[in-house]
Amino acid sequence: MQKLVSEMDNMVLRGEIPQAVAKFFSDSAHTKDVDGSETATKEEAIQKLTGFVGAIAKVNEISLLNSSVGQDVSMSEFRFHFQMEDGSEINWHEVIRRKWKDGQVIDETYFQN
Repeated sequence: MQKLVSEMDNMVLRGEIPQAVAKFFSDSAHTKDVDGSETATKEEAIQKLTGFVGAIAKVNEISLLNSSVGQDVSMSEFRFHFQMEDGSEINWHEVIRRKWKDGQVIDETYFQN
């Protein structure tokens, strides 16, 4: 599983976030965001993240700070700093918890401070 987590995290580092979801999520994967919003399928998650990535004007930073892999769960700690098309700025320190089954993400939850 370490190889899968590393590959997915590397795609995120390259800004290939919707593509990482397309490659690693199960069809019925569930996500839960910090604001409480949720998706119930891989397709919904791809659409949500495609819209988000499309609203980024400039990527200032995407850094992987740490990752950990356990039994069917992984945690990846990232720093994201974006300039958005609407002029706003996003500067997140985020932990992404992923639950895995049969080599695919079945649940992803985001934690920020």
